[in-house]
Amino acid sequence: MAPQITSAPVRVGDLTFDTLQVGGPGSVPVVLLHGFPATSATWSGVLPALAEAGCWAVAPDQRGYSPGARPEAVEEYATDRLADDVIGLVDALDASTFHLVGHDWGASVAWLVASTHPDRVASLTAVSVPHLGSYGRAVHEDPEQRRMSAYYAEFRRKPDMAEILLADDARRLREVYGELPGDLVETYVRHLGEPGALDAALHWYRAMSGSLGATQKVTVPTTFIWSDADAFIGPVAAHGCGEFVDADFRYVELEGVSHWVPELRPHVVAAEILRHVLA
Repeated sequence: MAPQITSAPVRVGDLTFDTLQVGGPGSVPVVLLHGFPATSATWSGVLPALAEAGCWAVAPDQRGYSPGARPEAVEEYATDRLADDVIGLVDALDASTFHLVGHDWGASVAWLVASTHPDRVASLTAVSVPHLGSYGRAVHEDPEQRRMSAYYAEFRRKPDMAEILLADDARRLREVYGELPGDLVETYVRHLGEPGALDAALHWYRAMSGSLGATQKVTVPTTFIWSDADAFIGPVAAHGCGEFVDADFRYVELEGVSHWVPELRPHVVAAEILRHVLA
């Protein structure tokens, strides 16, 4: 019988985060952070493998994505707030150290958490988005990465971007997901179509600052997974990632897989997480 994935709210200060969980207290804690425009369902294919290995895996719908954690002000989505949410979540679960996993924006937050809380993070597995120092350098120095990241400016500049993405049965939003299975796309679109949800998710971009690229080196065992068919992260940013990790570092490059690695290659992601957990 496949391990059961359960839904559970977790209270962190004044916010309540919806989470998907497998396993439970007493097992090795693993926290998995989704990206944009997705939800905790990103990890649906990864969670069962972690449960079978004896982990307590927790995947939250992050700030803005959980209805109970959706403040209105843009400044409430600054990256340090997003990182604080992760530590607050782990504290609420009464876990001291934990293995951390992130994809896309979730990876950006995970890099920051790992660099600022090395005493809490047992390992980091980052998917698609490299260390922010490598990413920021590539944006400044590599024309291809600048082109791939140009959508950031549109997301930040247009206050009606949520309406644009959701117009015509969310046509532009659906295009972002590429070849993802239709049922998963519907899950994402339905969730982000809730009142205020997509606008709150876009606040992550609006609250960005230049400090993203200045994140200090990570000093915990780290794995970075990237695919050469990623439409948003190019090889210059990916290949420079290891320069910003002052610890055991493993680089995994996939061929022909799009940006949506956790959904399309969950067995690969789970195996890399478990390399750390079972070490």
